[in-house]
Amino acid sequence: YTGGLGFGQKWMMGWMHDTLKFFQEDPINRKYHHDTITFSQIYAFSENFMLPFSHDEVVHGKASLINKMPGDEWQKFANLRLMYSYMYTHPGTKLLFMGGEFAQTSEWNFKGSLDWQLLEYPLHSGMSNLIKKLNSLYRKKEQLFELQFEQEGFEWVDIGDRDNSIISYFRKSKSESGSLLVVHNFTPVLHEKYTLGLPEKGNWKEIFNSDHEDFGGAGNLNKGKYKTKEEESQGKPHSLEIILPPLACIILEQK
Repeated sequence: YTGGLGFGQKWMMGWMHDTLKFFQEDPINRKYHHDTITFSQIYAFSENFMLPFSHDEVVHGKASLINKMPGDEWQKFANLRLMYSYMYTHPGTKLLFMGGEFAQTSEWNFKGSLDWQLLEYPLHSGMSNLIKKLNSLYRKKEQLFELQFEQEGFEWVDIGDRDNSIISYFRKSKSESGSLLVVHNFTPVLHEKYTLGLPEKGNWKEIFNSDHEDFGGAGNLNKGKYKTKEEESQGKPHSLEIILPPLACIILEQK
């Protein structure tokens, strides 16, 4: 920027604090904190933001990211996979401090190496696979990066399902390649027939699911193409029925 100091982006500290605060809540209580996870969209496009999970959050007794997550081992890993998926699909560039990509259990210690041996365990190697997949999608899908600093690249589908702790939104690009539909389920409840209201008809195909077995999940997937129905839902003229896994994010692409 003319007259500036040469910095092109700013850490979105409010997003980071709100996200960690929300995910540290027991899922049964998250419906009472729904505004915490949606608040960032009020100011997300006021500056060029980077979403940081930095070294500051995994030192000095704050615990590692995986140990900030509530619940038993399964819920901790599912929550962390969901939180990373939320970061990658939220507008803004990404910053993840080393060790987080495989769910290091100990805090960062500058005197020692990372706990690479954890990759021998399926849940940790699954987390690494998840980050690889998210990085690949972030590079290949223009909907996730082309308008990441512009309001035009984001549109809510449903912000109001606080009772189920579910949010959904579109990510868009400049081209006519179609939108990505992102859905997050912040509770450990499996929804076998979850209905979304959409503004237009179309076919959708799942391209990412954080509950995939490759990532350490249970494998509750949406297979094949899903076609919208001409049935009104959530005030929209069309609807789409999907499987929504517990503590998971899914991304569907318009075909």
